[in-house]
Amino acid sequence: MIGNCRTVVTHNFIRHSHWQGRSGRDYDLAIENFEHFSMDDTALYLIAKGSHVLWVGSTSELVGDHLSRSRFRLALDCADRVYRLLTPGAAGERLSTIWDLEGAHPLAGAQAA
Repeated sequence: MIGNCRTVVTHNFIRHSHWQGRSGRDYDLAIENFEHFSMDDTALYLIAKGSHVLWVGSTSELVGDHLSRSRFRLALDCADRVYRLLTPGAAGERLSTIWDLEGAHPLAGAQAA
């Protein structure tokens, strides 16, 4: 140590959760802070209460689909967690990914810090 200087290094780690869609496909989801949640225009989000999926979508669904907007509001009232899809895939697969994640469940023992 030189002088009285101390350096503290911090890393911005993303906590992950692994879920399996209704098709059997595995998804790597980033755990978002529910209290300070805000949506990015390009990302897909999964809003849940425990392991029960309440809503899946993006800002596109909120703008273009009044039913999705209503479900989103209800989900926020009931939810206790939110996740962001780390690898959204091709734009043409977005609707099938949403459908798959709506029936998803967390993979037991596959949580990472």
